Amino acid sequence: MGKPVTATVDAMAKPCEMKMNVVFAGTPDFGAAILSALIDAGASAPRIAGVYTAPDRPAGRGRKLRAPAVKTVAAAHQLPLRQPAALTAADAVNLKALAPDLLITAAYGLRLPRAVLAAPRLGCVNVHPSLLPRWRGAAPVARAVEAGDAQSGVTLMLMNEGLDRGDVLAARAVDIGAGETAGELGARLAAVGGALLVDALPQLPQLLAARTAQDDARATYAAKVTDLEARIDWRAPAAVIARRVRAFNPAPGAWTEWRGTRIKIHRARAAGGEGEAGAAPGTVAAAGGDVLRIKGGDGAVDILALQRSGGRVMGAAEFMRGAQLRPGQQLQ
Repeated sequence: MGKPVTATVDAMAKPCEMKMNVVFAGTPDFGAAILSALIDAGASAPRIAGVYTAPDRPAGRGRKLRAPAVKTVAAAHQLPLRQPAALTAADAVNLKALAPDLLITAAYGLRLPRAVLAAPRLGCVNVHPSLLPRWRGAAPVARAVEAGDAQSGVTLMLMNEGLDRGDVLAARAVDIGAGETAGELGARLAAVGGALLVDALPQLPQLLAARTAQDDARATYAAKVTDLEARIDWRAPAAVIARRVRAFNPAPGAWTEWRGTRIKIHRARAAGGEGEAGAAPGTVAAAGGDVLRIKGGDGAVDILALQRSGGRVMGAAEFMRGAQLRPGQQLQ
């Protein structure tokens, strides 16, 4: 479970007699988990007057339109849904017509203009998967794993026009597990964030009155991870390579090339030692049994699970039977 680190939120607080009227905005799995927590909150559940999410996007090899995870949850519960490509003054008018007490966002992905921020009576609260001001921006979970942080967490933030710069209402910390991927950590943070939000809503007036400004001097920025960045630089230290593999799993996925074919690395660990003496980074140091060991900038990396482009994920032993990797060969 998460550890409270900022404002105290009493999970046993008596719910408000009148249900709060909220609008929710989110897009991927993290947002869907937060929306589901609101729906399942029992006596603490607010009235959800509407849901905003991103438009359906092409995805997969066939590039067929795929609905955002939040849309799937909203449709299953017959919640009013809007999918604008960008928020405009017209959306602010539509939002105000719903008479929301609060707009709750979680990984929505669209910028909220001033008119939208001003529409709800109590403002806009964002459920952010980091301990702000650590890791403001688009990829806080991946960057925490990549940096080797010992802790992550979830922050409830009163939004303003700055990027994740709003006042903190409450936060809850979690330890990052050894070997945990960004996908695994993100799922845990979604559960913690949903619980934190549900606990906080009955106490929102008190939390708003006691909100805390962020220390901008301590802020770090979590830029979106690009596909080019996810290409493995075998010159990096082995521990750094292993962290990046975890940080970029599941998306976009750390990758390398073997004989002109892209290979996505799903699981890896630093093997220690110096690897093959005199070998260039990316050289296969050992390939036999369950061991596929690649020379890094210092030490070596054991590859545990990988995937050819268009293929399925497999363990190192199965992959090597088909790829015929040999010590001395080199990944690019």
